[in-house]
Amino acid sequence: MEVSLKNQVAVITGSSSGIGAGIAQSMAAAGAIVVINFPNDGSKEKAEAVLKVITDAGGSGIIARADVSKEDEVVELFQQVIAQFGTVDILVNNAGIQKDAKFTEMTLDQWNAVIGVNLTGQFLCAREAIKEFLRRGIVPEKSVACGKIIHISSVHEIIPWSTHANYAASKGAIRMLMQTLAQEFGGDKIRVNSICPGAIQTSINKNAWQTPQELNSLLTLIPYNRIGQPQDIGDLAVFLASDLSDYITGASIFIDGGMTTFESFSTGG
Repeated sequence: MEVSLKNQVAVITGSSSGIGAGIAQSMAAAGAIVVINFPNDGSKEKAEAVLKVITDAGGSGIIARADVSKEDEVVELFQQVIAQFGTVDILVNNAGIQKDAKFTEMTLDQWNAVIGVNLTGQFLCAREAIKEFLRRGIVPEKSVACGKIIHISSVHEIIPWSTHANYAASKGAIRMLMQTLAQEFGGDKIRVNSICPGAIQTSINKNAWQTPQELNSLLTLIPYNRIGQPQDIGDLAVFLASDLSDYITGASIFIDGGMTTFESFSTGG
């Protein structure tokens, strides 16, 4: 069965690299018009490179700069997209950062930076998307849903992570944000879900897989015995944005090769 997002406009935050780039490529391949968001001028070239891969493959999209932790920039982003394409059909709240430290050494700036992008950014973008969904209403030739939001969370919304308190706290909060939005706007036929990746081979966690020794150590946490790829997340995101998943909302879907089964206890602990 073909999964189609034909002519749907998808805003994918933080999509100039990593998981976001993988999602943008998968959604474009399914027919969506993708908005590749990047946070600052320093990442513009990366966003352009992602767009080139998409257009070379026959897809379509644009790049758009916005720091999702800043309200005025998020509002402007959505205004620009709506002005150009008429609406937004899909939001993928993907932008995220890490600023790791031992808890007693973590600064307020480190805490606020991670919460600002990972959580406040998801709030701001979801708010603007839902406003547009409600304004536009359901367009049956596009989708049976009024709009689709996919939050990119993490296995660390349920697995504590020493020296990553800010990151883990942001991901745990995303779960409650996602479920609350699914509850509040389900009657409007707006579907809201989270994807919770485990170890995915991107630059944000390069120190965990860049040598054979480090990769082998990582694989001891993954029963399926391979590291995930951005396309794994992209394929799931396409499914969740499509009408094939119309009865799925308020769900955290873990895509982790079994990491949340706690492989370290496989021999009885």
